Amino acid sequence: MTSLSDDDALFRLDERDLAAEVAAGTAFDLSQCVNEPIHLLGGIQSYGTLVALDSADVIAVAGSNSARVLGRPAADLVGTPVAELIGPDGLAAVHETLRAPTGDRGLIGLNIPPGGPEFDATVYRSDGVLVLELEPAAVERPFQFARFYPRLRGTLTRLQNERTVLAACAAAVAEIRALTGYDRVVTYRFEGRDGPGEVIAESVADGLDPWQGLWFPATDIPPQARRLYERNWIRVIQDVDDDTAVLVPPLLSDTGAPLDLSDSTLRTVSGFHLEYLRNIAVRSSMSVSLLRDGELWGLIACHGLQPRTLSPEVRTACEFFGVMLSLQLAALQDAETSRARQTARKALAQLVTALDTDIAQSVRDNGALLAQLVPADAVVLRAADLTTGELTTTIAHGDAAEFDTVALDTLWRLLPQFPAGQVWSSGCLGDHDPELTALSPALSGALVLALDGAGTGIAWLRRERRAARTWAADPAQPVRLGPRGERLTPRGSSAVYQAVVRGCSVPWTAPDEAVVQEFGHAITTVVLRHTARLAALNSELRRANHDLDTFAHAAAHELKEPLRGISNSATFIGEDAGDSLDPTTVRRLGTIRALAVRMDELINSLLHFAQLGQGELRRERVELRAATERALQIAGARLEEQGVAVTLPEPGVTVPADPDRLQEILINLLVNAAKYAGDELPRTVEVGVRADGPVAVYFVRDNGIGIPEADQKEVLRLFRRLHPRESRGGGHGAGLAIVDRIVERHGGRLWLESAPGAGTTVFFTLEAEPGAG
Repeated sequence: MTSLSDDDALFRLDERDLAAEVAAGTAFDLSQCVNEPIHLLGGIQSYGTLVALDSADVIAVAGSNSARVLGRPAADLVGTPVAELIGPDGLAAVHETLRAPTGDRGLIGLNIPPGGPEFDATVYRSDGVLVLELEPAAVERPFQFARFYPRLRGTLTRLQNERTVLAACAAAVAEIRALTGYDRVVTYRFEGRDGPGEVIAESVADGLDPWQGLWFPATDIPPQARRLYERNWIRVIQDVDDDTAVLVPPLLSDTGAPLDLSDSTLRTVSGFHLEYLRNIAVRSSMSVSLLRDGELWGLIACHGLQPRTLSPEVRTACEFFGVMLSLQLAALQDAETSRARQTARKALAQLVTALDTDIAQSVRDNGALLAQLVPADAVVLRAADLTTGELTTTIAHGDAAEFDTVALDTLWRLLPQFPAGQVWSSGCLGDHDPELTALSPALSGALVLALDGAGTGIAWLRRERRAARTWAADPAQPVRLGPRGERLTPRGSSAVYQAVVRGCSVPWTAPDEAVVQEFGHAITTVVLRHTARLAALNSELRRANHDLDTFAHAAAHELKEPLRGISNSATFIGEDAGDSLDPTTVRRLGTIRALAVRMDELINSLLHFAQLGQGELRRERVELRAATERALQIAGARLEEQGVAVTLPEPGVTVPADPDRLQEILINLLVNAAKYAGDELPRTVEVGVRADGPVAVYFVRDNGIGIPEADQKEVLRLFRRLHPRESRGGGHGAGLAIVDRIVERHGGRLWLESAPGAGTTVFFTLEAEPGAG
């Protein structure tokens, strides 16, 4: 048997469904059905045949029934140019069909051999291989579009006039049954993309039991079958007892894989499905897909009590009908969504009126109105606490005792990340994450609106539902013994249903999501207005900063020019006077020059401190040890003078920082370790990192003279020194203030641990810590 493709391997029977079948007493292994590669079964239905061509238009694969259908055995056809079979004009028609703007599929008439009987040829490509599916044309064409169109136009007009999905489906099944002659035609609607299905409309021959209102488990149509229904609008089975025609050879010579029949009309049928049909007394069938936004919404399922062959024209008409019905159903659902929005408009208008810039508080104050938007057992808010900055959950509506904070925190932790203003929903939270299964029955479904994309949002919550349904078979016989052994029937056990729905809430509907989405848009509008006001304030702030920056540079220039004049004048006076000046005057002139130099240095430090708030940081991952070694190229001489031994950080530690600013931090702190080294040996300084929750904490630790606790905040202020200006190596008291400013620019924080005689450790982070306001 052919191995599964990567896509097929994704399809696995849900654990809930497996448990349900066990509860129903099913011995049959349903995973065989779910994992079967039904598009790679290597056969076709025998009422037609198939030839597949290589790139040179030579037949590479043929149906084993080609001798009966075409008059030439498959062994003779393989390796033969297809032009010998269908003629040059036929080959040109095939290629012309595939070049048409309709895409890689078409229906044409061919005479085989040229001048011989007429065949209906379905032409398409499969993974680059050109495939012709050939069906003998009926002697009399039972279908004529000229007769069909007026009737179809009348039916489509009735569909457009129907106001509900159920009424439109009832009209559709009646028309399809009249067109095709099947004994039973039903519309089957799925509950969600992967859920069970309900018969919501039917047209049935006299004497057959009605199916309307019956439910079928999701496993009756496994995932790979649903995928093919989304790819092909129509699927026909002529005879459940048909002798399958195999493909010759079974594997393509170019790839060594079987021919992919995903787009095939003649594709053979899974033995599981054939036995399923036999066990409900069906000999022929047709399914027409009903799609919504490209996803399978439901099916028109047709059953015949006898084998039935449909001409390509009839199949095309049914496919067209399925497309039109899908569009009409989508329009009706859109109208239903619109009506739901109108119903919720009053509550929504009240909520919008109540919204202000503090969205979180507005939600807390209007929980009852939120519950009017969407039916739910509780409405909760996840937002940052104004005091601590931590994300907390508040129940805006519902029983706080039933929805405990631990369960709610678990829910928020396991939710997927999605952008602000977007909506996410699940009616079976355990399917999203098995850990959420433990929250049922109190919490089984959630509809969530993201407020900022970073964990804050509003959630509407529902409990587990308990309900009974009517299932379409004998509950005592979920699997019956057929001619080929145990095979499937529709599983009707109530135990199956109870197991399948356990842990699930009432499903969220499109109108539910639509109205929450609209509320999200209202919140976005309020936030945008608030953002516009902040942008205006920021613009004013930028102008003010620019003015201050201009003033600082201008003031510095104006101040530095007189200082140079004062210093130069004092120097010239001393040089011109020579030895005529008394010692007091010489000392005073020296003081003037020293004060001018100091003032110049203070102005430079002040400008540098102001400029740290300007410009963008160039963050990258910087290796801390390498950064320390570069800093020692400048600070190392001072440390050596004081006999301070340096302990470098471990290799491989990286820091998310601007490299230049990080080096400035390290230079200042290492120079301070030299300045304030202790009087006794050994003298040490260590650069390192320690784990402190999710954010790394870096440190520079010395064993110097230390700082009294009362002065530890003071030393972080600009131009604050605890010692005389000329002592301890001098300086202006700007170093720690500059370090603190750089750390702040990175979104981190700085703090000291120190005591007199016990050294000083400067700790700092270079990224915001969780919960920081």
